This record gives sequence, C-alpha cells and structure tokens, in this order.
Amino acid sequence: MEEVALHNIRQSEGLIDSLLPLKHKIEQKLNLLEYRKDTKHISLNNNLLQRLALAAGLSQNHKRSWSDIESLSMDSLRIHETTFTKFNLQLMWSSLIKYRYNHIEIDWSVAANRSRIINYEMLQGLKYLMEDDNLENWLNITAKSGNATFGAIPFLDLNIGMYEGDINATLNLNGRQIPNTQILIAGSTGSGKSNLLAVLMREMRSLTVETAYPVNFLFFDYKGEFSDPANRSWFNHFEISDDAILDPIREPLPFSPFKNFEGKTQNEINLYATELANAICAIDNARMSANMSNRLAEAVIAGYKKTKNKPLSFQIILDEYNNLQNEKDRTKDDSIKSVLKQLIRNNLFSNEDNIDLINSSFIVKMDGYPKDGPLAKAIVYFIISKLNTIYEKLPKQEVSEECVQIRHFTIIDEAHYMLDFDNKPLRDLIAVGRNKGLSIILATQNMDSYKSKYFDFYANAQYPLIMKQQSITDGVIKDLFGVSGNDFQEIKEAISGLALGELIIKDATAIALGMGKKFKKIKVNRFM
Repeated sequence: MEEVALHNIRQSEGLIDSLLPLKHKIEQKLNLLEYRKDTKHISLNNNLLQRLALAAGLSQNHKRSWSDIESLSMDSLRIHETTFTKFNLQLMWSSLIKYRYNHIEIDWSVAANRSRIINYEMLQGLKYLMEDDNLENWLNITAKSGNATFGAIPFLDLNIGMYEGDINATLNLNGRQIPNTQILIAGSTGSGKSNLLAVLMREMRSLTVETAYPVNFLFFDYKGEFSDPANRSWFNHFEISDDAILDPIREPLPFSPFKNFEGKTQNEINLYATELANAICAIDNARMSANMSNRLAEAVIAGYKKTKNKPLSFQIILDEYNNLQNEKDRTKDDSIKSVLKQLIRNNLFSNEDNIDLINSSFIVKMDGYPKDGPLAKAIVYFIISKLNTIYEKLPKQEVSEECVQIRHFTIIDEAHYMLDFDNKPLRDLIAVGRNKGLSIILATQNMDSYKSKYFDFYANAQYPLIMKQQSITDGVIKDLFGVSGNDFQEIKEAISGLALGELIIKDATAIALGMGKKFKKIKVNRFM
C-alpha cells in the first residue's frame, strides 16, 4: 500500500487556538493546585495535542463526506512532521487515514487534500474529546497502555523555508559533522529578522519538546514583539506559557548576577573583580583613570570579604568603593558611582536564584530601556555572565552515532549593542558552549557588526544568514564568502536584490569545490 505522505501538511486557520480548551482541560486533570518553587507545572505541547485529536478523530466510525472537508480554510503554517513520526507511527497514521477514506476517490499526491483531511480529523477528534466524559475515558486508556520511551537525541534539521525551485531549506544544527551551532543573522529593519527568529524558535522547540532532550532558549526581546500581550498566541508555537516573560521593570529578574565564590581561591576572586570592574565601565562607556579602575576592582574584592565569598550586590560594591575613597571625595559622584547608582536605583536583579535559566525557556522584555543605554547593556551582560557560570558546571553534551545534544540557545536581537565593546562573557559563552550543547543566535542590522577589533564572530559561526542590508561593505563579503571578481559581484547583487523574508547563505559544497554559485537564496517560511 502506498503511504499517505505526512509532510508539508498545513494547519487549518486557528487550529492551535481551537485546541487550547482541550489543552487546559487536560492540564487541569494532571496538575495540582499549588507547587513548590522547585517543581514544574505540567504543560502539554502542540504536537501531542494534535496527535491526540487526530487519533480521536480517526477513531470515529461515521462515514466521511468530502463536501464537509473541502470547505476548510487553510493557513500557511505547517503541522510539524514530528507529530506523525513520533514513535515511528507514520505507517499506522497512513493506514488509518486510508481506511477511513476508502469509499472516496482521493488524490493523495495533492498536499492540499492531505492537509484538509488531517485537519478535519483533528477538529472532529477535538469535538469528541470535549464532550461528556470522553476525555476521561481516553486518559484512562492511555494510563493503562504502559510507559513510552523518550527515544534518542533528536536530529535538529530546522526547516526554515524554501530554496529556489521549491526545495526545502534546512539548517542541520547537531549532526556529528557540524563543528558548531552558532547562527548569525544580519538584516536591516523590515527585512524579516523577527519572523526568521520566530521560525527558528518554533522549529527547535517542536522538534525536541517531546523528547528527553528539549532545547530551551533565552530570548532578549529588544522590540517587545515577543513579549507583547497581543502576541501571546505565539507562545503556543514556542511551547511556553505566560510565566516565561521576565520583565525587569515590573519586578527584579529572579536571580543574582554575581558569582558565588564559596570554596574558591582568592586568585579567582581577584580575576573576577578586574573583569567586573571593566564591565561596569564598558556598559556605560565610562571614562575612568587607572586609580578608579583599581579602586573599583578592590571594592569588589572587599565586597566578597564582607559577604564571606557569597554573591555581592551593587549596593555593597558602591559602599566599598566609597570606603576606599578619601573622605572629601565620598560625597562626590564620578562615572563609576553614576553607573552603580543607576543599577541600584532600577533594582534589576534579585539577591538569590529562584529560576533555572537553562532547563526552562524565557523571554526577557527589553523594550522599556533605551537600546544603547547602560541598563539594557547591564541586563544582557550580567545575564550572559550568569549563563556562563551555569554552563561551567554542566556535564558535557551527550553524543549518539548521528547527533550531539543541544541544550540551550541564547538569542540576542539587536545584538550590535553588545558587540561594540570587549564583551568577555559573550566570547566565553561561545567558547564554553562548544562541548556543553549550548549556543547562540545573534541578530543585528548590518553584517559589519560581527567583525570588530575585539572578536570575529563570523569566523566562529556555522550559519551566517544575510538578509536585506542598508549598506554593504565589500571587505565583509570577501572575508565571509572567500570570493573576489565575478563571484564577489554576484553575491553583492544578490544581497541588494533580496526582498522581505529572503536571505542568502553560504553554499559550503560550492565553496569547497571551487565551482558554481557560492551562495543559496532562501525564502523564509512565514511564522504567522
């Protein structure tokens, strides 16, 4: 029997929203009224809901009518293939679908026909499960069926769009042959960066949330799009809930930004003090003398003596800084005190850790701060520094014959604000993350931002994705693609001609062979 192809299946309009009542009904049955802070509320993912609704729909033995199905209005969003491939059940789904429609002449090669039928069955299943005690009966049957394995490390081949010629464009993030998973995105305002970021986040979550190896993310939302209440429906596609939003204007971020040095050597504290002193000045471009720099580092060291090597606070640093000054200077502000007082006044961080930044996904709401101001820089800088502290304690990523484990992505939109100074935590994150299953996605307006006197991010990125640019620097194109002459002109013209939602990516095969186009163009899938 020829299988029904279960890829490129579109969602019917509003499918995810239609499934929300079922999601809430199941979660009410599974969750307690209250949890301790170290336990998690159970949240069902979209793939599981769609699979449950499809199974319930196909279990109904009424005779199908094509007239009921063909009127379904379809969206451009796709149902993720893992909905059908979970537990290798695609042949079973194909058989059930064909069995239910054996009395109707269906051209199964037409994707629109397959999409409408599958969505119809899901909606019928949803209707059935929401009636009477049907859901209770289904859950009881499931509970008696035994435990299922989570399976192996998922293959993260992210479907982000289409190459020319309607060929699927994918990014292989964790194949054994891939040296790293870092993604750089460069595109001017209106180029489609936000849509691309949303597609990447949806793909990495959809492929992994039903496995023992979920990929979580921490997203710095400079524009406020992803944390806008009007866009909360997006969360369903990222498999997160409302408590994923961290808004430091409303309440302090629920963790301390400072390292704990209990049981550590004094030399480690001394090195950290110098790094922290440089950071506090860099985030506000503060000018300081050598004496001020030394005094700030000494204040950090003195602060750790005061806390007995437990994490500091900005108030402790300021107090110790004042104590190290001459008495006549203690009432005067300088550039160091100005930065510290801003950080204290805005109360950005808590004094203790109350969330797990790695094993959950979060969106940090950043639009309440000037993008190039010290507070926005401090939030990103100190959170990345905190991530590094966590990363250092993690075991190495797990490895299978085909894949390596990916744990977490740090995603920074408007990243150029964090690249114009010597950002050691960001460099450390790239270095530490290589063998821990941790990575970054940086999005900025112009590809020039990724190469500075401090660090060459292009040289460390597996996937530079170039979208429409306001200006194109010849040297960056030559360095990035390793081209000159006609190849260079062709790439430059391709970037200039990119439309909304299009990008170019290096063609590693063509570059290695020294023949053909050195790039490919991709039309990115539409997120919503």
